[in-house]
Amino acid sequence: MPESPNAFVTIERAAAFLRAGGLVALPTETVYGLGGNALDPVAVARIFAAKERPFFDPLIVHIPDIDWMPRVVSEFPQVAVQLAERFWPGPLTLVLPKVKSIPDLVTSGLPNVGVRIPDHNLTRQVLRLANVPVAAPSANPFGRLSPTTAEHVQAQLGDRIDAILDGGPCRVGIESTILQIVDNEVTLLRPGGISLEEIEALIGNVHHPVSTASDSPIAPGMLASHYAPQTPLTIVDKVPLSVESDRMGLLVLRNDATSPQFAQIEELSPTGDLVVAAANFFQALHRMDAAGLHEIIAVRFPDSGLGRALNDRLKRAEHRRSDRSSC
Repeated sequence: MPESPNAFVTIERAAAFLRAGGLVALPTETVYGLGGNALDPVAVARIFAAKERPFFDPLIVHIPDIDWMPRVVSEFPQVAVQLAERFWPGPLTLVLPKVKSIPDLVTSGLPNVGVRIPDHNLTRQVLRLANVPVAAPSANPFGRLSPTTAEHVQAQLGDRIDAILDGGPCRVGIESTILQIVDNEVTLLRPGGISLEEIEALIGNVHHPVSTASDSPIAPGMLASHYAPQTPLTIVDKVPLSVESDRMGLLVLRNDATSPQFAQIEELSPTGDLVVAAANFFQALHRMDAAGLHEIIAVRFPDSGLGRALNDRLKRAEHRRSDRSSC
């Protein structure tokens, strides 16, 4: 065990903790993940306990290389191979039939498992050294803002985990896109770091339901309320001309010089670049959540490319506000 809670460790120590059934926060290109040995039901149960995550919400399994796929899934159809060869390592999760050695706890009793190869060299080294597939949901309390720095992990999980591998700020900054593949039909379960346009340019039409919110999720991040700050958040189509309080915050892609006096303005990209905005998204919300604001006003993003994923996260954050207001 580390000398102090949340000790920052080396690659070798992180791998040793995972082999021994410990929990390690790992950096990825999307967000920090809370990793545990995916083949060890006790380690997996510790993940759920540390996050206070309901057991009906399945986990994503991370592997370092594509030749590990037979260790995790029982079928790897050609369309999945196409997607993996194009987008891995990267922010894409594929949901496929699992092998028997993956505990049902990982998949919430479902026959399929989400798997991906993270695009972060440190974590892929850890996975190889540990020599086990690793279940790793975001390293934060369930439903709260995803962590994109090691400091976010340390602040949110306290002494609930064994170690943190600090890999710096996450480059993509929002979670992976999740695709389920059944009989070569591809369905978008969660928009994320790979845009729908990029995917459809490779494989053609992808089925995407009008709403992906669910109270019985078949993949992570599908609950109606998720990714939420503690501060109430409201989505608007444009910056309001006036605000009711001097403790309002504004989250916006590009800042309009005519904006009213907000207590805090987070401009995600001065040039309107959605890639830059995604990388800054959760860090901006963490700052706003710590600022003592009465409310966060979030301006809706263009609903294409990564804007679709960002709007998805905003919608789930706003839904949590509705839940609280009705209690």
